[in-house]
Amino acid sequence: MDILTKDEFHVNFEDIKMQIEEGCVFIHPTDTIYGIGCDATHKDAIRKIRDIKDRHESPFSVIAPGKEWILENCHINNGAKEWINKLPGPYTLIFKLRNKGCIAANVNFDLDSLGVRIPEHWFSGAVSKLGKPIVTTSANKSGEDFMTSLDNLNPEVENNTDFILYEEEKHGRPSTIVDLTKEEPKIIRR
Repeated sequence: MDILTKDEFHVNFEDIKMQIEEGCVFIHPTDTIYGIGCDATHKDAIRKIRDIKDRHESPFSVIAPGKEWILENCHINNGAKEWINKLPGPYTLIFKLRNKGCIAANVNFDLDSLGVRIPEHWFSGAVSKLGKPIVTTSANKSGEDFMTSLDNLNPEVENNTDFILYEEEKHGRPSTIVDLTKEEPKIIRR
């Protein structure tokens, strides 16, 4: 398992892109906290994250490769437009899916909705360059504190990831979750 800096990630992007497409699982930074991720179209990689986190029932969110991806794959009502305009930012927006085939069914258990992020962070640009959504969920075992630095990363999580994209200690908190599946937006978590 490698620990990569931002510069190392960019220099080795083509190789890393191939690893992600082949199903690797990795820890990545965002504008809020560290996440554990994989290609959101790769069902085996998603299953591996579920096993690592011991989270077999709750849906995952994704980092979208751009706003265009959201517009193509999600139903956008009037209430959603204002929130999309706030992206990138520290939000997870829950949309009704228009195209269920844009992600593997085990991301959201084939539900008709999906949590979507575009963090205000350079990693969003890497996801855009990758051209496909990335699963994102806190880098921890379910029910445990989330990772803020390498010092408090659960060894079981660390040992089951292929690489860690590490910057520095994060002092953020998880993203605000906004349900946009109905006409009136509803904040679920601040």
